[in-house]
Amino acid sequence: MKGLILSGGKGTRLRPLTHTSAKQLVPVANKPVLFYGIEAMVTAGITDLGIVVGETHEEIRAALGDGARFGCQITYIMQPDPLGLAHAVKISQEFLKDDSFVMYLGDNLLAHGISSLATEFRLLQPTAQILLAHVPNPSSFGVAELVGGKVVRLEEKPKVPKSDLALVGVYMFTAPIFDAVNAIKPSARGELEITDAIQYLIDKGYTVSPHIVTGWWKDTGKIEDMLEANRVILDTLERRIEGEVKGKSQIDGKVVVEKGAVIEDSVVRGPVIIGAGARIVRAYVGPFTSVDAGVTIRDSEIEHSIVLGGSEVLDLQARVEDSLIGRNCRIQRRQIMPRALRLMIGDNSEVGIP
Repeated sequence: MKGLILSGGKGTRLRPLTHTSAKQLVPVANKPVLFYGIEAMVTAGITDLGIVVGETHEEIRAALGDGARFGCQITYIMQPDPLGLAHAVKISQEFLKDDSFVMYLGDNLLAHGISSLATEFRLLQPTAQILLAHVPNPSSFGVAELVGGKVVRLEEKPKVPKSDLALVGVYMFTAPIFDAVNAIKPSARGELEITDAIQYLIDKGYTVSPHIVTGWWKDTGKIEDMLEANRVILDTLERRIEGEVKGKSQIDGKVVVEKGAVIEDSVVRGPVIIGAGARIVRAYVGPFTSVDAGVTIRDSEIEHSIVLGGSEVLDLQARVEDSLIGRNCRIQRRQIMPRALRLMIGDNSEVGIP
């Protein structure tokens, strides 16, 4: 079995952050989202991976290399324009050949990985297997209609959904999927929809098995999703203090402090991760916060947020909450401080707060 990970797309819902960074490389708990998908594949015994890339391909290639660091082999497949998930399958046929494969959207996270799902797929040997999850807003997703436990119809972002079962960004296919992606036509939005390709299989009498996900699943396409994924993953961490804790500092709960980080006269209340070389000085870092490598937080308070590498949060009198702060940003108090801050700041920015 091979793996196909989709890492194209423009990440418009995470702008301005994704003007300068691939959305799949934005860290959750100080690890790029894309890395979780690769690790899930390798853990499931899938080590021959194709990565579909687009305009951010240079950044993704630099981050992943040939895959050796993950214990896999990576082949890059260029998709110049994001023309749909089925299009990504279509252009990957030369790599995939007639092998069965797992397709994984690079900005998705699954609680328990895919090992048991891959095993189930190998044992049952359906033509395709789709992962589904109950969601409160099905019209934002591809939606499956089941009858008697069988998939009978799929619809992409329906105005009136037939169920609340959304397609999770993990699919398992065998060779007939190539007949499907070559037979379907672009949708009204100009894309080859994977829902249309799977519906083609159903209409042709092939077996499409559903698997309803019981653990958490996160699509990290929006800031709210990123922060929620960060919260969930941080809560799985084990306490580990490898950096330096100085002065009157207080470290409570599930806190990871990487080597080279310094916590000085500060309160850190987990779940929290503090990256290598970060400095937390006379500050409060509250629950569900990821502080990346080289970040400085001084005389400020922050919680339920993600701060990317090299940024500075300095001398703030109001607490920063529910925020995603890009790389090499500076947020610093100047004179009058507003009562509350909610920030989404792109890379290489500097914000002076009055």
